[in-house]
Amino acid sequence: MPTESSPRAWEQVLSHLERRLVSGELVPGRRLPGERILAAELGVSRSSVREALRVMEALGLLKAQTGSGPTAGAMIVARPTGGMAMLIRMQVAAQGFPVSDVVKTRLVLESEVMHLLASQRPAPDLSAAIELLESMDDPGLSPEEFLILDAHFHLALAHAAGNQVIAAMMTGLRESIESYVLAGAPVDSWPTTCTRLRHEHRELVDAVTAGNIELARQRIVDHIHGYYSESTRSGH
Repeated sequence: MPTESSPRAWEQVLSHLERRLVSGELVPGRRLPGERILAAELGVSRSSVREALRVMEALGLLKAQTGSGPTAGAMIVARPTGGMAMLIRMQVAAQGFPVSDVVKTRLVLESEVMHLLASQRPAPDLSAAIELLESMDDPGLSPEEFLILDAHFHLALAHAAGNQVIAAMMTGLRESIESYVLAGAPVDSWPTTCTRLRHEHRELVDAVTAGNIELARQRIVDHIHGYYSESTRSGH
């Protein structure tokens, strides 16, 4: 157990949490204990815990929540993958991209992701993506929590496709994607939208599993373009 006298205590906190992620003890959709609890559990200051959580959020492993109650605390949104630290610079650069450009780039990248996934035989390992789908079935998720997990579902598909360049580009665009999908969330019709998105996500997985390349590509185009069009019509 790390102590506050240990050098770089926040790195030890980070290592502890990463081990729990890799082991499966922490999964996407699960919230971490509060800073005070983690600090007491690990024998470090709250500032060390806070720094570790900031790093994990920058790497796309969790999303910090504010406020109090059952929705407070940091929520795990992804498992760690190799080379994520080098992608921080891409994420920073991508923050200024126009939304229409991000959407067009997603259409190009994710159409190829679907092609790669559906053409693989035996079928690719989609366990990480399916785990996120199962987390998104939780009826207690807020629209923001659902859409953050949604963005990571698409990222998990990109990693499963096996093209490291596409996966890196998708990771670099993650914050821009999250930003526009959250800004465009149709509040008034959210229950209907949420149900439709769940259905469309399952259809993507089904098309890949069936090895239907053209159907998989068409479904991802309809999925991405449909949400963007809906959010544009709603005035966001």
